[in-house]
Amino acid sequence: MEALIAFEAAARHLSFTRSAEELALTQSAVGRQIALLESFIGVPLFSRLKKRLRLTEVGEMYARNIRESLDRIERDTLAAMAHRGAGGILELAVIPTFATRWLIPRLPDFYRQNPGITLNLTTRSEPFMFTDTPFDAAIHFGNPTWPGTVALNLFGEEITPVCSPSLVAGRNELSPADLSDFTLLHQSSRPEAWRQWLSIAGADEEDCMRGQRYELFSMLVEAARAGLGIALVPRFFVTHELMTEELVAPFDIALKNDKAYFLVYPESKRGIPALGAFERWLLEAARHYCEGGGVHLEE
Repeated sequence: MEALIAFEAAARHLSFTRSAEELALTQSAVGRQIALLESFIGVPLFSRLKKRLRLTEVGEMYARNIRESLDRIERDTLAAMAHRGAGGILELAVIPTFATRWLIPRLPDFYRQNPGITLNLTTRSEPFMFTDTPFDAAIHFGNPTWPGTVALNLFGEEITPVCSPSLVAGRNELSPADLSDFTLLHQSSRPEAWRQWLSIAGADEEDCMRGQRYELFSMLVEAARAGLGIALVPRFFVTHELMTEELVAPFDIALKNDKAYFLVYPESKRGIPALGAFERWLLEAARHYCEGGGVHLEE
């Protein structure tokens, strides 16, 4: 293990000196560990060209795999430590803005009801193979087509235009035709959203692709707050800003998405007490949100 740690540090820094400083060892001690590892494996992991340290082809592959393995060992160790006297720990993959805007503000209620369970959140935006990750479950936006999993519908999505009050000079309402006077703010992964909204609003779609693009909805929200233009975002992402009037919704027209948010987990995880507790709480929180007028309940 000491040799592997020394190798990972040397591969990352491409310097025995800097690796030794990081590991609180001498340069010669790092060199001995690398030599022992190369002798054990039987192939060179580094080459020296004009006194510069470089990884061999095998060394690059081995360094990548060892780094992933050491990271996994660290995660597993921290997870084991988190179980001390606890009722369980869940590794949850989440969509970034959904987590920050909807899930995390509601977690105090979850912890009040389940004080012994720990939730660890990691952002993932696309489906993945659960067998290749440490995740117990995921919150996914899209369709319930994730092979080998249980997919539970939380709620759909209504997208509405929002902007800074200063941008519309105090006007409470605009007509779709007024949009030609403003910059449109887009979310990169939904390039057709403005075209679809303008279509249901009966407005001209000719210039709907103009404007700035942002990778995350959280960026769109901040851009709208800064007065950079009118953003098209899920309404529940901006509930707080609309209540505090940091943002306004100048149109009473919402684009309903045919996709939804789902709690997804492998069928093999069914029956785990901590996951069951989180599932029950999340479904109740989603229903309470829907019944409170956040979105229309799914049929």
